Amino acid sequence: MIHSPKKLLAVIEFIEHAQYPAIYKALGYDVTTEWQVRKAVLLIRKMKPDVIVADFYFQSDFRDRLSNLESLLAATQLQKEIRVLVFYEPHNESVLDKVRQRMHIDAALPMPATDETIRAALGEWL
Repeated sequence: MIHSPKKLLAVIEFIEHAQYPAIYKALGYDVTTEWQVRKAVLLIRKMKPDVIVADFYFQSDFRDRLSNLESLLAATQLQKEIRVLVFYEPHNESVLDKVRQRMHIDAALPMPATDETIRAALGEWL
């Protein structure tokens, strides 16, 4: 039986993370990249990814939320089969923990993440 590759949605908001999709492809994922969370939310409904990888950042001037991720994570809450990996800056870990108390995140890697840690996290989900 031939299995189609798992679909991975890479939501890249930091340019330095733009090299990561090559790692995802090398693992065997079918990768779609989006640079805006708003558009990524629409893609979740259309493509029904198996995995979402996204950047986390905290901005104190967000009016009604703690981070860039909450609308993205809200779109995944009814689709429990979607795995979510988040990259975060270590100084934002306490804010990420607050988001994790309310919303599902399967794994979080502090930056800078190595190829090995990314492969280890995503390899488990193939």
